[in-house]
Amino acid sequence: MKKHWLVAISLALVLAIVGLCGCGAGTTTIGAIDLNSQQEGIWVSGEGEVTVAPDIATLRLGISAQEATVAEAQSQAAEAMDRVMTALIDNGVAEKDIQTQYFSIRQVTEWDRVKEEEIVVGHRVTNKVNAKIREIDKTGSIIDAVAEAGGDLTRIDSISFSVDDPSACYKEARQKAMADAKAKAEQLAELAGVTLGKPTYISEGIQVPPIYPRSVYYEEAAIPAPAPPTPISPGEMELSLTVQVAYAILD
Repeated sequence: MKKHWLVAISLALVLAIVGLCGCGAGTTTIGAIDLNSQQEGIWVSGEGEVTVAPDIATLRLGISAQEATVAEAQSQAAEAMDRVMTALIDNGVAEKDIQTQYFSIRQVTEWDRVKEEEIVVGHRVTNKVNAKIREIDKTGSIIDAVAEAGGDLTRIDSISFSVDDPSACYKEARQKAMADAKAKAEQLAELAGVTLGKPTYISEGIQVPPIYPRSVYYEEAAIPAPAPPTPISPGEMELSLTVQVAYAILD
């Protein structure tokens, strides 16, 4: 009886393998990849790059106050932040371009060697905003105004630059990227001895330029008054765009 069961199982396995082979008639399949479904033609990528002067500066700034109690720290932080917001608005920053990014109330602790435990020594209130400066030439003077308004509680974490409306720049970069892709495809077609056809597939990807923030910290008694004007240079930035294009082969 055991011998009959072994024969039956062997026959079932043979039929299953034959069935799998029969279902794939006319198609070569390796794992889950259908080799007959691979795209034909000449696939290339092109890149276009445009150098542009930024017209927007974004400051990440705020206030940090530490006192024995939450109420005292919060009161100091609120008053200082009100002065900072007023300084931003008085220097031409629109209210819609000021957005709160971070707010926290935290205990400040330190290690007590006698008790051998963490003890609370105060409370810190931190309030930070992103301020978009559209009059980019005023960036340095706005930083000075904010530092004066917030005093020793001022914290300026970083500054970055961008282009408010990059559509025209990307239009130029797109033209350069397509020209670059076509030149590559034509060379490949010539090397292969075939005639290049029309594009059958186009995909675009925008490369966001990396931001290298400049950090500026105003700590207690770190900068004597009056401080010299803060020099800020936006320089230039590069906007780039890539395209992937598939061209048909005519013969």
